[in-house]
Amino acid sequence: MRDDHDWRAQRFYRDPANGKLMGVCAGIADYFGWNITLVRVLAVVALVWLNIATVIAYLALGLLLPIKPERPYDWDDGDAYWRSVRRSANATFRDVRQRFRELDLRLQRMESYVTSRHYDLDRKFRDLEG
Repeated sequence: MRDDHDWRAQRFYRDPANGKLMGVCAGIADYFGWNITLVRVLAVVALVWLNIATVIAYLALGLLLPIKPERPYDWDDGDAYWRSVRRSANATFRDVRQRFRELDLRLQRMESYVTSRHYDLDRKFRDLEG
């Protein structure tokens, strides 16, 4: 039996709760942040083209990969964090770009305030009060 620490280190698992057959495609989709339907379609295409190799690989993964634990993370916000991280690269980059835009706008507002006449006036009033 594995303890929680081992589960946190192991991020690639099969997910029978969200899977159709052994949960291998669901685990792959979760690990790479892909759509589960896309992974299933790719598995069927691989089965058609590489039938024996695909069956052997699928069965090996189904037997060797650990099952996803109910609570893979031991802190309350862990699930939300990993859901936000495991997404497509485009969505992640879009979110990061948006975050930098917001930070840049905040920095511009701060710079404009610090270089304005209001800043000097506010500072003088604070000096008089203190």
